[in-house]
Amino acid sequence: MKIAHLLDMDGVLVRGGVPIEGSVDFVGALVEDKRTFQVFTNNSKYTPEDHAFRLRRMGFPVEPHHIYTSALATARFVSTQIPGASAYVIGDQGLTSALQAVGCRTTAFSPDYVVLGDATSYHYEEIAAGARLISAGARFIATNSDPTAPAETGLHPACGAVAAVITSATGMQPYFIGKPNSFMTRCVLEKLGVGAEQTVLVGDRMDTDVLAGLESGMRSVLVLTGVTASADLSRFPFKPDLIVDRLADLAGHIWV
Repeated sequence: MKIAHLLDMDGVLVRGGVPIEGSVDFVGALVEDKRTFQVFTNNSKYTPEDHAFRLRRMGFPVEPHHIYTSALATARFVSTQIPGASAYVIGDQGLTSALQAVGCRTTAFSPDYVVLGDATSYHYEEIAAGARLISAGARFIATNSDPTAPAETGLHPACGAVAAVITSATGMQPYFIGKPNSFMTRCVLEKLGVGAEQTVLVGDRMDTDVLAGLESGMRSVLVLTGVTASADLSRFPFKPDLIVDRLADLAGHIWV
């Protein structure tokens, strides 16, 4: 039985706009061998088409159908909860496009949801407007709980950090759709047509990637090229099935 792979993007394949050493060859081998895999990312800023374009420019032989994002999972969630819902969106094109594709109307007037995602830059006016709408009764959801994202220059504040600002202002906690929520993992497994026992999740975060694998019944691999360092591991009450320095070190393992 061949194993399907869910590969986190930021911190596993790339850091900022630069490929991590050996990651292009690893993905190339999966494509060449016609293996089942997804780039499985909480990054909701871009559409699958834009993610694939960016990755191809760095040398990764991927297509849009290889990409599954927290924006897609969020859109799926909204469409199953309130078909034809309306939403005030704080985020970039990847999130807006995913919501519109499932028939969600974006509006600033009495929306069903305030939906927060990742953004290249957040604007205070949008955050303030979202807080007002939540206080007025809109449901609060967010694509992911990651407080930071790895970048070439270090860690940047991400969706989870902005969610904390809105929570502090409104007293309302968002429902996070992305990893480690098993809703997102169920969505991608359904897309691939595989079971959790046939799948390994590779990520750089203990609190999202490894936890998602644990809670969904998948095996998990932690790489040390992103957020979680070796010194952090003792703080967590759970552990990955395997730890490697970088994705390329997984080549030749029984799980590949």
